[in-house]
Amino acid sequence: MKIDVCNISKIFPRFDGGENIVLDNISFSVNGGDFVIILGESGGGKTSLLNLLAGLDTPTSGEIFVDGAKVNGLHPTRSMLFQQPVLIPWLTVKENVAYGCRIRKDIDNLEYRVYQFIEMMGLSGFENAKPASLSLGMAQRVCLARALVGRAEMLLLDEPFASLDTFTQSHIQEELVNIWLSEKFTAIFVTHDVNEAILLGNKIILLGGYPGSVCGIYDINEPYPRSVNSPLFKEYRAEILVNLKQAHVGNRKFFESK
Repeated sequence: MKIDVCNISKIFPRFDGGENIVLDNISFSVNGGDFVIILGESGGGKTSLLNLLAGLDTPTSGEIFVDGAKVNGLHPTRSMLFQQPVLIPWLTVKENVAYGCRIRKDIDNLEYRVYQFIEMMGLSGFENAKPASLSLGMAQRVCLARALVGRAEMLLLDEPFASLDTFTQSHIQEELVNIWLSEKFTAIFVTHDVNEAILLGNKIILLGGYPGSVCGIYDINEPYPRSVNSPLFKEYRAEILVNLKQAHVGNRKFFESK
């Protein structure tokens, strides 16, 4: 799915009657089938931008288009994975994975599809388990399977692996890339981890400054799987960190002028 973000800004009201400008004049385009990383520091507007792309919120100004149609609320072609796993506690793993499809009455070959993604996520044998008996990593894999089984054309992920241990995180990152390479959906992935961004994305949109704005766009032309020790990886990482540092300097000057 092609995405065009056109001059969007997002302002939230403050308790004192003022305004908190979170995003300022954001513009970029994403080709269908891209794996796009929205990278930036915590509190830099990444999740706000993702919510706008998902249709969970509306921009204060500007517009977002998906395949030429203006984003105006949620749509079944877009699926979202949050930072913490959100499962229905009284349903089994297979029932949780199938839940969204059943609600939408998307039931063609549903049982086969459910078991396909349960196996792909390494959850075979836990089909009838309840969420309370799952580890955090397993629960997040259930959520990922649920997001993918609906054949969404766009998958939006809000730092979904941040709370996982390093081994589990690495395993799921690898599985996600493999599924994306196979299914060719458009992925939008939020993270504050520079290494994760370069390992996963074929395009990185760097948000920096206050309010948040695009301070760099990088096309990562390196085959998968990627290594943090490759020369190209180190070049990208150094350039991104320089841009983030410059955004910090800009922030300091902004606040000192107030």
